[in-house]
Amino acid sequence: MYPDFQYLLHGITGIDMPSWLSIFKTFGLLVALAFLAAARVLTLELKRKEGQGLLKPVLKLVKKKDKDGVTTEKNELFYPHMLITEIVFAAAIGGIIGAKLFNAFETWNEFIADPIGNLFSRSGLTFYGGFIVATIVLYYYTRKYKIPFKHLCDAAAPAIMIAYGIGRLGCQLSGDGDWGIYNTAYVTVADGSLRAATPADANYIAHVTNGTPGIPYTAPAGIPRWLVAMNYPHNVGYEGMPIKDCKGDYCNVLPVAVYPTPIYEATAAMLLFGLMWALRKKIKYPLHMFALYLIFAAVERFLVELVRVNSKYDLGFIHPSQAELISVFLFISGVGILLFYRKKDVIEEPLPVV
Repeated sequence: MYPDFQYLLHGITGIDMPSWLSIFKTFGLLVALAFLAAARVLTLELKRKEGQGLLKPVLKLVKKKDKDGVTTEKNELFYPHMLITEIVFAAAIGGIIGAKLFNAFETWNEFIADPIGNLFSRSGLTFYGGFIVATIVLYYYTRKYKIPFKHLCDAAAPAIMIAYGIGRLGCQLSGDGDWGIYNTAYVTVADGSLRAATPADANYIAHVTNGTPGIPYTAPAGIPRWLVAMNYPHNVGYEGMPIKDCKGDYCNVLPVAVYPTPIYEATAAMLLFGLMWALRKKIKYPLHMFALYLIFAAVERFLVELVRVNSKYDLGFIHPSQAELISVFLFISGVGILLFYRKKDVIEEPLPVV
C-alpha cells in the first residue's frame, strides 16, 4: 500500500524518497480530489437547473470594506452555483462530524475506552453518518437562502456518487482497514507477499484470525489475484504482523488475505455515476434523481457488506451491520419517492447563467 507520498513515489519510480514526503498522506489527497470532483459536478448541475429556471438568484448579505477601512453591508443577488464554496464547505464540516459520530456508535466499546482519541483520530469515518448529517446541514443552509432543497438534492446526487468512488480509492491506497472478510485461500509469508494456502496452514489460519470465519476463493485463470485477495502491506492502520527487514513507518501486513472491498466499491460508484450522469436530463420529477442515488447507493453498500468487515448488532434473529440497516432505510425511501412523488415543476425558457 501507499499510505503517504514517500511510499507512493517510491512505488512509482523505484527510487528511495526522502522521509519528509511522508507528511503528505494519500488518503488526504484522494479526499481532496473527491471534494473537487464533487464541486465540479455539482456546479455543472446547478448551472443546468438555473438555465431551466428551476433555481433562481438568491439574496446574500455581503460585507465590504472601502479604501478607508469602512465596512458596509449590502444584499446582492447570487445564483446558487456561485455559492458552491460555501455549499461544499458546509457539507464537508457536517460530513466529518456525522462520520465521526456514527463511527462512535458503531464502535461503542472503543469509543467509551478513549472518547477523545476516537473522535480526533485520523481513522474511523462512517460514510452514512457523514451523508446523513451533511444532508441535514445543507437543508438548513438552503432554508436560510431560500434555495429549493429538492433541486439541490438532485444536483448533488451524481456529485456524491463520484466523490464516494474517489474516496474509496483513497481507502484502498492507504490501506485504512476498510477491507473485506478473510479470503483464507491465501496466506502471507515473511517478506509480505502472498502464497496459496495449503491444508497444513489450517491451524495457523485459525490462530491468526482468532477463529473468525472467512470465505476461501482462488482467483480463476485470467483473473488477477488482487481482485479477490490482498494482504495490505504497509497499511496505515499498523494492522497485522511485522514485515521482515522492513524499516521505517507502516511495516505491517495482514497474515491472511482479505477481499479488497474498496476496489469493488470504487468501481461500482464510478459506473453508477456514469449511469446517473446519462440519465440526469431524462428525469421528469424533482427528487427522482436523488431517489435513484438512494437506491443505487443502498444496494451497492448492502451487497458489499456481505464480504466486508464491520460491527454487527444483535437483533435476535438477525445480526445486521449499521450500514445494512441504513441501506434498507435508504432503499425504501428511494423507492417511496419514485412511486409516490410526482410533483412536476414548470421548466421555463433557458435563462442566461453567469
